[in-house]
Amino acid sequence: MSERVQITLVCSVCGARNYRTTRARRPGSKPVELKKHCPTCKVHTLHKETK
Repeated sequence: MSERVQITLVCSVCGARNYRTTRARRPGSKPVELKKHCPTCKVHTLHKETK
């Protein structure tokens, strides 16, 4: 069974850490990238996974 790890999503425009979520730990998996609303920028921007 895959273990779930907590990740933080950071805005690619302003660098604010806005969201926390989990994902499955799998070898060779790509980092998560989602379009989410950034309350700092007040628009939808690309948020990338960080530790």
